[in-house]
Amino acid sequence: MTKHNRFPPEVRQRAIRMVLENQNTYNSQWAAICSIAPKIGCTPETLRIWIRQQEPVDDEQNALTASELQRLKELEREVRELRRSNDILRQASAYFAQAELDRHWKKLMPLLENLSGEYGVGPVCHELDIAPSTYYWHQQRRKYPERRSSRDKRDAVLIPEIQRVYEENYSVYGVRKVWRQLKREGVGVARCTIERLMKTLQLRGVRRGKSVRTTRSSKAETPQDRVNRQFVAERPDSLWVADFTYVSTWQGFAYVAFIIDVFAGVIVGWRVSSTMETSFVLDALEQALWARRPSGTIHHSDKGSQYVSLAYTQRLQDAELLASTGSTGDSYDNAMAESINGLYKAEVIHRQSWKTRQDVELATLKWVDWYNHHRLMERTGYIPPVEAEKVYYASLNNREVAA
Repeated sequence: MTKHNRFPPEVRQRAIRMVLENQNTYNSQWAAICSIAPKIGCTPETLRIWIRQQEPVDDEQNALTASELQRLKELEREVRELRRSNDILRQASAYFAQAELDRHWKKLMPLLENLSGEYGVGPVCHELDIAPSTYYWHQQRRKYPERRSSRDKRDAVLIPEIQRVYEENYSVYGVRKVWRQLKREGVGVARCTIERLMKTLQLRGVRRGKSVRTTRSSKAETPQDRVNRQFVAERPDSLWVADFTYVSTWQGFAYVAFIIDVFAGVIVGWRVSSTMETSFVLDALEQALWARRPSGTIHHSDKGSQYVSLAYTQRLQDAELLASTGSTGDSYDNAMAESINGLYKAEVIHRQSWKTRQDVELATLKWVDWYNHHRLMERTGYIPPVEAEKVYYASLNNREVAA
């Protein structure tokens, strides 16, 4: 196999961050470097150089000219404007999908009021693509309630009643039972009205089962299932499976993604994140692509929105990987990835409580290194996954010599 000396920026930044965050748990920074570097796949001296390059440089002898200072001021102004725009759009992103779906632009008004005090009405309306006149019209309706429509006046009466019934019953009632309770109290209202208002208030009835969901299926067209539950491969890098799971910490949930080569079970990519965004699983894919340089590999996953997103699908095409997805809501269609998640939780996560995401990340780094290089696997004849791949490539060399 060809050895690649260049490391992608994401791997370098992750290695530097893990050393800086966990060096206090070792006797010295060098001890932390010596522990983490082999697991990343580089030498301790290489990792030490990366850290030194990351440190700030003395700029006393790097005086800027007048034109450079002017250009610097212009860039700083542009950065401030971009940060303002990003902050507005970031806070508004949670409203976009629902507001567009229900055509309830009023849901954006509280956010616009909060942001207008900091950035002004004009810039905020420009970023959210809302006419300033719409904002001022909404303000007038709030100032003069008698000008509202009959439906809005009726909603203003029903909303406190719905909130009361919901809270008085341990916040477990759904639409049907809230509607029934209001009917028992003599409040005449349509069931669809209760459903609409509870959706606006973001109230929902309690459901049995786990509340944490890592797979959010997309209704868009998805790739076909090329695996059909046959998780076997004749050679390395012919079939990869991908999935991610969650870990409960004192700071909230951490999410851990894995990409596994089916042939020997080697974990070729992984990532720990505090969110379930597409970039999170993309980082794991980038690590796997850098480490293996595959071509024509089948990439199998569930129909989670992260794996069928446009960005992830495009990256698979650029890398010449064949996308494959199982059916919705069926864990057996991605059984091998689910089994790795189960091993990870049984062998690492469920054995102690976790304070921070950084603790989970360091433990995952150590476990993946141990799993790939030391864990005995029954399916490979009780040898570690990496060793099983070496045996395969050695057998190929022997065949070529014999031929």
